[in-house]
Amino acid sequence: MRRARVTLADVARRSGVSSATASFVLNRVTGQTIPEATQERVRRAAEELGYVPHGIARALREGTSRLVLLNVGQLPRRTSLEGFIDGLDEELTRLGHALLVRYGAPTPGGLRHVVDAAAPRAVLDIARLYASDDPDAHDGGWIAGLAAHTLTQISYLARRGHTTIGFVLPADQRFARLAQLRWEQARTAADALGLRAPVSFTVSADRAEARDRLRDFRHAHPAVTALAACDDDVAIRTLAALGDLGLSAPDDLAVIGFDDAEFAALWSPTLTSVRIQAVAYGRCAARHALGLDPGPLPRDPATVIERESA
Repeated sequence: MRRARVTLADVARRSGVSSATASFVLNRVTGQTIPEATQERVRRAAEELGYVPHGIARALREGTSRLVLLNVGQLPRRTSLEGFIDGLDEELTRLGHALLVRYGAPTPGGLRHVVDAAAPRAVLDIARLYASDDPDAHDGGWIAGLAAHTLTQISYLARRGHTTIGFVLPADQRFARLAQLRWEQARTAADALGLRAPVSFTVSADRAEARDRLRDFRHAHPAVTALAACDDDVAIRTLAALGDLGLSAPDDLAVIGFDDAEFAALWSPTLTSVRIQAVAYGRCAARHALGLDPGPLPRDPATVIERESA
C-alpha cells in the first residue's frame, strides 16, 4: 500500500504548534519571534516524519486525452493569475498537451459536465483550492504559496519600522473568500513578526465611499502608519482616497499593493507592490498535472517592487 504523503499539518500536530508556525520554522523565516526550543521541536518532527514540501496544488487526474482543464471560477483575473495561465499553457504546449480554462461562477454539476465532455488528462481546480478550509495544504502555504507571498508583503512593512498595520479589503463579494484568506494570513504573519494585530477595512469602487471609509478608519485607528492592500486594485483606490482627503503616501500612510499590476508604476505616487513569479509556478503545475517531476520552485517566489508609496 502506498504511504500517505506527510503534510505540514502532520508536522505541526507532532510538534504541538500551528501549521503557520511550523512553516515559518521550516522556511527559516527571518524576523519571527518563535523560541529556539520550539523551532528545534518542529525541525525534529519534520525529520522524524520525513516531511517534504511540494508547493503545487494537486491535480485530479481524470481521462486520457491531451487536454488539461484549469478551473479558475471567480478568482480575480489579475497579473498573477494571467502569468500562471501563461506558464501553464507554455509548458503544456511544450509537452504536447493543450490547456482548457474554465471561468465563471460555480453551478451545480458545472465542472463535472465539462470534465465529462472533454475527458481531460488532468484537472487543476484552483477555484476549489482557495475556497477550501485549508488551502495552505496544497498551494505551498507559508513556504511557497499565497501565505508566503502575504508574509513577503507584511515583512517589507515591518523592516521599515511599521508596527501597527492596516489591511485593506475589496468590497466585491465575488472575492470575499480569497480576501478573507489573505486577511487571516496577514494577521498570522504580523503575529509571527512581533507586530500588533492588524486592523482591516474595505474600500469600494465608489470613490466617495472609499474616501469616507478611509477617513473613518484613520479616526478609529490613528496609530496605523501603513496599509497592506489585498491587491493592486484596492491599493490604487486607497491612494486615490488619500489624495481626496488631502493626504499622501508614504508621508501620511505608507501603502503597499499585491500582484504588481502594470498600472502600479503609472499612478502618482507609484505603487510599491509584491510581484509573484507566477509564470514559473504555472510551468511547475503543468508538469505536476501530467505526473512529471515539477522541478524546483522559483528561488524567490515573491519579491517586493519598491516604488514611491511605501
